[in-house]
This record gives sequence, C-alpha cells and structure tokens, in this order.
Amino acid sequence: MEQVLKSMTFDFFRKGLHKTTPDQLLGMKQSVFLDVRTNEEAASMPFPLKMHTDVTSLHIPVSELPDRLAEIPRDIPIGVFCPQHIRASMCYAYLRSKGYDQVRVLEGGYAAMADVLKPGKIPTGI
Repeated sequence: MEQVLKSMTFDFFRKGLHKTTPDQLLGMKQSVFLDVRTNEEAASMPFPLKMHTDVTSLHIPVSELPDRLAEIPRDIPIGVFCPQHIRASMCYAYLRSKGYDQVRVLEGGYAAMADVLKPGKIPTGI
C-alpha cells in the first residue's frame, strides 16, 4: 500500500490516471464494471450491462472485496463504481495495492451511468 500511496503525486492526479468515464470504460474492447455498492443499493438500481457484450459486470460489495478478489480479472481494465466515489476510491487503492494496474474510479455516479445507458446510446449492432 505504501508504494501505491507514494505513486499518487500531483502529476498523477493532474493527469487523471486514477479515473475514467463510463463512456470510456464501456467503449473498450474488454473491460470490467466493478460495482462496489451494497446489495440493497445494487438491487434498487442495477446496472446489468447486458447490451454491452465486451463488458463484464461484477457486483462485489466493498465489504466482500477481500474475500472475492479472485473473481476480478487482472489483465483487463476495471472501472470501480459507487455513487459518490468514496467506496470506489478505497477499492481503487486496495486493488492497486494487490497488483491491479488497470483499475480506475468511474466518474459521475448514477447520473453518468444513467446517461450512458439511456436509449439511443445502447449498442445496436448485436
């Protein structure tokens, strides 16, 4: 964890190396949408991403992350989601400390996810 924290310089944050947008994540050839909200939050507003076939959607509440780490691929980009970025940021630092180099915090919360998933933006070439 010390190395992760030491890498978080002004330049690191200035370049936005810790974050990505839903559009960027969903536009990749292969990626993981990691939802770290509670079970209750995810049940009330799920993001199954069934129309985004290049995206693996994982729901792992932050409290379960250490026990379920093996479920998260290491070799593809990961966007960590929660509404206010607090839990996503904690999970970002945790995953980085465990050797996940392609992890980012998803910007924008619910509004950004809803915007990217609204009709007209969903892929139609399936």
